[in-house]
Amino acid sequence: PLDVLTEVVEAAAARAGEAVLVVPEGGGETARLVVLAADGGAAVSACAQYATSREAAREAARAGAVSDQPGAAELVVGLSAPAGTVAAAAAYKQAEQALSVARRRGRVCVEHEQLAAGSVLPLLADDAVRAFADGLLRALREHDATGRGDLVASLRAWLSRHGQWDAAAADLGVHRHTLRYRMRRVEEILGRSLDDADVRMELWLALKATSGE
Repeated sequence: PLDVLTEVVEAAAARAGEAVLVVPEGGGETARLVVLAADGGAAVSACAQYATSREAAREAARAGAVSDQPGAAELVVGLSAPAGTVAAAAAYKQAEQALSVARRRGRVCVEHEQLAAGSVLPLLADDAVRAFADGLLRALREHDATGRGDLVASLRAWLSRHGQWDAAAADLGVHRHTLRYRMRRVEEILGRSLDDADVRMELWLALKATSGE
């Protein structure tokens, strides 16, 4: 697929009279191309169209409509946001980030601008994030399993209400003093302070990552 993509991009650029730089990296299963092309030009458009066609072929194969082509799942494209030559290093990093997301989501092509405009929540499906979330919340879940309190639900309510005791307690149907006790138990069990904004952020993301349970 990379050889075909190279031909597609270079041919489109030649027809449009555009300058394009295609640099192969690595080899074998880790082989990839680094392409520097004009924003909105024919080369970028051809790359996107080729990726779209591969995406369609992959979906058709998954649906059983056609037999998957050898290597069809190997092509993954990450596009950076538009950048000048002085920002090429930043654009390269953006392309790598988009490429990583495309691989995790099983997509052929992801644009970095889509990540900035979208939600972080789909990224929480990543296995590494889920493992972190499970590890962070495990002690609280084990506590709740003994029937000694609903610390996970209480933490979720408290965080969702931005630490407003009365509102969170009302959501849970308990007295605010009960909720305060539960939050102290959360701190004791985790060995972390809920006064720390970073801790609250990590716990909230962990709860969102495991919300489907």
